[in-house]
Parts: sequence; C-alpha cells; structure tokens
Amino acid sequence: MPDPLPARTTRAIIDRLEGQHPNADTELAYRTAFELLIATILSAQSTDARVNQVTPALFARFPDAPHLADANPAEVERLIVSTGFFRQKAKSIIATARALVERHDGEVPAEMDVLTALSGVGRKTANVVRGHALGIPGLPVDRHVLRVANRLGIAVGDDPEAVEAELCAKLPKQRWTRASDTLILHGRRVCRPTPACDRCAANDLCRYFKGLGATRTAPARVKRPAARKGATTSPRPRR
Repeated sequence: MPDPLPARTTRAIIDRLEGQHPNADTELAYRTAFELLIATILSAQSTDARVNQVTPALFARFPDAPHLADANPAEVERLIVSTGFFRQKAKSIIATARALVERHDGEVPAEMDVLTALSGVGRKTANVVRGHALGIPGLPVDRHVLRVANRLGIAVGDDPEAVEAELCAKLPKQRWTRASDTLILHGRRVCRPTPACDRCAANDLCRYFKGLGATRTAPARVKRPAARKGATTSPRPRR
C-alpha cells in the first residue's frame, strides 16, 4: 500500500478543489443544530436532496426535541418513509430526541463522546453537526471522502476514523469542515465511482490520474501476425 501524499501536496490539492467548488457547504437544509442532527441521521443510505424533501413537513410537525420525543412512531414513519429504512430511522430520531430532553435540556450537546452516545449518531454525523451548526471544526468522512481521498492519494485506507485523523493532521484546524464539504461535493459531481478526470482541477496532482498513464489515450492497435502462405484458418465457432 503506497504512502499518502505529503501535507504540502494535500493542501495544494484541497486549494485546487476549493477553487473548483467555491463556498462548499453541507447540502442539508437546516435552521438549528437540532434540525441538522435529525436531518443527518435521516441522510444515512439516502441523499441530501431526498432528506430535504421530507424535513420541512417533519419539522413543521415536530419543531424541537420535546415535540419529537413525544411523537407517535407511526406518524414519524409516514413522514420519512421515502428516505429508506424508515422504521429504524424513526426509532433512532425519537430516541435521540428523548435523550436530548432527558439529559441535555432539549439542546444538542457539543462534546463528541456525548453526541456519539445518541441513537443513530456516529462520528461522521457528530462532526457534521459540530462543524456546521456548533462552530467546532471537524472533518466528517463519508463514502465520498473515503473514495476521493484514496483516489487522489491524500489519504490511504478504508477506516473513516483513520482517514479523518490523517487529513486533519495535514490541514489547519480552521479548514477541516470546508475541506470535507469540498471533497464530498467533488465526489458527487466529478470524482464519482466512474471519475470524470478531465473535469478535475487537481488531476495533475492526483495519484490515480497519474497512474492511468497511457490508458488516458486510446490504446494502439495490436497487429496480428500475418498468416503463413498456404496456411488455412479455422472458422470461428458460432455462438
């Protein structure tokens, strides 16, 4: 497994991508830390666009933790059904709301270990809420960040926490949240599972793109050896 690119190159790549995706931010719609927390839980195995379609009605009905804590699960399920895994998600967001009411006066806590103790909240979700709603730098690592970081060569490995630590060590703290947003947008728009390398602002620094070598252009035609004079060839079998 190759070593990741050095910090200087990593910062240069992030600079390029931030220029390509100016003002990168979370695409989840929210007004409060509570709304962002619930929306991020709902975004698991779904899209931000889909979540944004259901949260207006959800938050109109349950605008804060006390209201959601007392919700009827069946009603919540109906409101969030299109996000997928709606029964488990309804259970998680109601349990989270109850925990906020019972342990935190209905407010979203800022501490990482306290956030991740809530139902349906992992380190990625906690970093999203801390970075965007609470003003605490964090670098959420989702599947897009994993794919793009490894493909670029700025991090190596498939453990989100290890990749987070690796990227954080190479970037100033104040850049963590936006760097994650930038990598996520790049993964959605350009560096998709099948990447559009010609549209990437950092392709000349990208380990994957460099490694493609001659495959970036059409391969040369392979010449077949000429048949010997008088030789016969067998017809191709029919399929």
